[in-house]
Amino acid sequence: MKSKIIMTTNLRLPIANCYLLSFVFLFTAFCLNAQSNKIITGAQQIDQLLPLIKDKAVALMVNQTSVIGQTHLVDSLLRLKINIKKILAVEHGFRGKADAGENVSDSIDAATGLPVASIYGDKISKMKPTREHLADVDVVLFDIQDVGVRFFTYISSLQYLMETCAENDKKLIVLDRPNPNGAYVDGPVLLPELKSFVGMNPIPILHGMTVGEMAQMINGEGWLAGGKKCDLQILAMKNYDHKKKYSLLIKPSPNLPNDHSIALYPSTCLLEGTVISVGRGTKTPFEILGNPSLKNQPFQFKPEGINGMAKNPPYENKTCYGIDLRNESVDGLSLAPLIKMYRDYPDKEKFFTSYFDKLAGNRILKEQIKKGMSEDEIKDSWRKELNQYKTVRKKYLLYK
Repeated sequence: MKSKIIMTTNLRLPIANCYLLSFVFLFTAFCLNAQSNKIITGAQQIDQLLPLIKDKAVALMVNQTSVIGQTHLVDSLLRLKINIKKILAVEHGFRGKADAGENVSDSIDAATGLPVASIYGDKISKMKPTREHLADVDVVLFDIQDVGVRFFTYISSLQYLMETCAENDKKLIVLDRPNPNGAYVDGPVLLPELKSFVGMNPIPILHGMTVGEMAQMINGEGWLAGGKKCDLQILAMKNYDHKKKYSLLIKPSPNLPNDHSIALYPSTCLLEGTVISVGRGTKTPFEILGNPSLKNQPFQFKPEGINGMAKNPPYENKTCYGIDLRNESVDGLSLAPLIKMYRDYPDKEKFFTSYFDKLAGNRILKEQIKKGMSEDEIKDSWRKELNQYKTVRKKYLLYK
């Protein structure tokens, strides 16, 4: 290569051609460098994955986000003759079309002919895979895009899957993906007595971990039932760190349609534990907030049933008045929308619902809001527990 460059120099090209050649070299170098810095997910590393599952009977906990480029992981593995026994479907279903909380039924996937076993239903007993689900498999793959928020239920499904694998001596491989909110660790740490499917462990609202790191923490901290350990392997990403921006090309759930809604979600989802609409039934959920009683607010919207997003949203076909956050900058967890909506709502005794404490992770946040405490004062109250969590978190980070 060096001799060729010398020979080209000796040709004494016109100055314009020399500039062009220099530009080509620089542009090529830039492209190669950009490619070398591109995040490579666990699923993209097929060469690493195939030796682990070749000649094995495989089950996959996946959804619409489980892709390699434009191709679904299931399709890629079928083409490679991997013996896929079944798909385990979590909240929103295998294709990601079910509403939040909507029952997901067992089915046969029309595109692949594979059986789809629902691990999400109207009873908590359905949230955990059974011994029968894994009886005919050797290894299970988990590949679902998370958003790094405690009450986003995919990490709860991951934990239940880990428990069943541990109880039945099945290996679990987590194909890691970025956390779009990975730069932030913030929020009250969940109290054990408030454990539910929207919060299973003592972690803050913004936990700052990928699903692979979270799986390691669940295993390492003894959070599985009976203190069991899962035979766990993480296929880690390349070129990733928690501060790296990552745009999601596929909606992780029907009502998180864009990066801005995902960034707002840790803050505005808390309003789902109040009488305030978070914009379900519009094209911009979690970016707009309102209620029919807030008629003094400058912004208004009308929730409607939308197939594939929200079939029966709160305040359907009623005009809601509130605030528009679509052009607001987002930086981690903000209590400002919650505080504002409480201050402006006329009947404050009816503002919070029983669901709020589960989302908050404690019983005092709503009381702090009622007392008129500032955001800084409230955040100071959870700083000690948050710092303790950060210390534990460091043990399990894969991308430092």
